[in-house]
Amino acid sequence: MQEVKKPEEIVVPSDLENANTLPLSVPSLLIRYISKMKGYKRTTPLVSPVPLDILLSILGTLIGITAIVILSHKFDLSVIASFGASAVLIFGVPDAPMAQPRNVILGHTLSAVAGVATVMLFGLTWWSPALGTALALLLMLLTKTTHPPGGATALFAVMSQVHFSYIFAPIMAGTVILVIIGLLVNNLSPNRHYPRYWY
Repeated sequence: MQEVKKPEEIVVPSDLENANTLPLSVPSLLIRYISKMKGYKRTTPLVSPVPLDILLSILGTLIGITAIVILSHKFDLSVIASFGASAVLIFGVPDAPMAQPRNVILGHTLSAVAGVATVMLFGLTWWSPALGTALALLLMLLTKTTHPPGGATALFAVMSQVHFSYIFAPIMAGTVILVIIGLLVNNLSPNRHYPRYWY
């Protein structure tokens, strides 16, 4: 009868046992960081809205921005460029979370507050526009009211050194106008339901 030998045990150095817990080397971290910039392969096709929805998007944008411009002339208010971006969200992608009324109205309003507060505390410096925009983003993130055009609302507030009234007119007034027109125009389409939610 032949004797069966036990396999020799493999000795693993202690540093290899804890390989998963060791910090990665700098080149490895850099490669990982850069590889994130590749993105992923698209898994869903790019889709275009149906013709009716495209027409309603254009109509809503025309009516919304025209209403804001008319009111701005009547009451001598600024027309804020960020309203154009809000119109694209409300009428172009009305299902998007950042296009919902809560995000549009509160996102702009909180951003206006951030911009006005920055101007009141620090005035216009080389760094205050960035601070106002960052503060606007912070407020939107904390309140879950992120609306990308709000960053432009805060930036404009600091760059133009606006007064406290900027929060109410043109900002709150303009956003309410856009949302009301969004309700009236988007729901003309059988494919749309705006808003998806109010809060």
